Amino acid sequence: MRALVIDDSRTIRIILEGMLRTLGFEVDTAVDGSDALSAVTANGTPDLILVDWNMPVLNGLGFVEAVRVAPFDVTCPIVMVTTESEIPQIERALNAGANEYLMKPFTLDGLTDKLSMLGLVSA
Repeated sequence: MRALVIDDSRTIRIILEGMLRTLGFEVDTAVDGSDALSAVTANGTPDLILVDWNMPVLNGLGFVEAVRVAPFDVTCPIVMVTTESEIPQIERALNAGANEYLMKPFTLDGLTDKLSMLGLVSA
């Protein structure tokens, strides 16, 4: 399976990439939503997308809104991985098309639990 990690923090991209590889994923990365839209266009839809909310150029919420409609119509699970913790923000992300919400800081167990709920890994 292939995952796309979108985060402007190089450190978070490296951490998530390592965790996902441990879980058996091939991983592509992008530094913001705009870069990720280009990656989806060039490489096709991955099996999973993990996206940060707060990024320059195109933030995570904007990315989710963009890929859930034409011309992208991405149907793979999308997990918001962010420090945004207010209930209205979580609701906005889920209403925009995110499937799950993982709070930073996170652990491999926390990530595994979310991916297990999505049917992508066994817990």
